[in-house]
Amino acid sequence: MNWDKDAIFKSLSDSTRRLILDELSERNELTLYELTARLIMKHKLSISRQAIAKHLSALEDAGLVKSKRRGKYRVLIFNNEPLKNLLQQWIDE
Repeated sequence: MNWDKDAIFKSLSDSTRRLILDELSERNELTLYELTARLIMKHKLSISRQAIAKHLSALEDAGLVKSKRRGKYRVLIFNNEPLKNLLQQWIDE
């Protein structure tokens, strides 16, 4: 699959989004609540769940985050395939 390189780089340009990806890569799955708690407590961010949801939307648009419903929770999953694909294109050329 070909992902939009500009969307990937734009989403990675924001430090909060990179922190989100760091947290998701450390743990296989997180709920929005768990992610918010980790960002606030571990990284001392002053951020609302709504702001995190906006960041997640950009990451999902770039294909870097997938989400699924599990009961009443939204579970977030880091998808590293777009990054692998992007880097592989440069390495193979």
